[in-house]
Amino acid sequence: MPLPKEPAALANVLEVSIVRFLVERAEHEQGVTVRVGTERGYPDLEFSGERFGGGFHAIDIKAARRKLLKRSPPRETQSRITLYTGNTYFAWPDLRWPGMFRPFADYESHLDVLVIYTLEPDAMERATDIEVVVQEPWRIASKERSSTTREYIGAVTQLDQLREGNGDFESEEGFYEYWRAYEFRMPKALKAQLRKLIEQQKGGRPGR
Repeated sequence: MPLPKEPAALANVLEVSIVRFLVERAEHEQGVTVRVGTERGYPDLEFSGERFGGGFHAIDIKAARRKLLKRSPPRETQSRITLYTGNTYFAWPDLRWPGMFRPFADYESHLDVLVIYTLEPDAMERATDIEVVVQEPWRIASKERSSTTREYIGAVTQLDQLREGNGDFESEEGFYEYWRAYEFRMPKALKAQLRKLIEQQKGGRPGR
């Protein structure tokens, strides 16, 4: 059966395939525990166990299509990869938000597995020249959102920067300082949810 031509559906198939592969490999390893996250939660995979020296580690899978050029090889992704949702768990890392196993701050490390591909609508496999890149999110982060309508933190778009982990920040501290100071929009429903989470988990009022 051919894979879907629609980019979003194809990206979802690729991401699910990588998740399945990693889970199957982890199940055959001693001292490794893996949990699969929800579709809209964070992270996609949570690793823990003796092999990692204890603690919890977040793995997110990101499929990204190359932007094709007429006269030269692709140099960037079609759109910015989304690294985090900026106005929920990233902004309030000590709270356990819906769709998460635990608070963002409880993870000892965060890794992104990037699946970079070329869309070939006429090919049976649809996705060709697949390249897998593994980076810490802050290393490939930009100072731009990945969406004009949603509160997402975006990655750099240049392929070489993604491969080399050469984003817009010189340090992890600089990344968190910049994006945690960013004025993300907070709709009324989200503010109400935040208040409820704080009351349930902290017994107090919001305070960053």
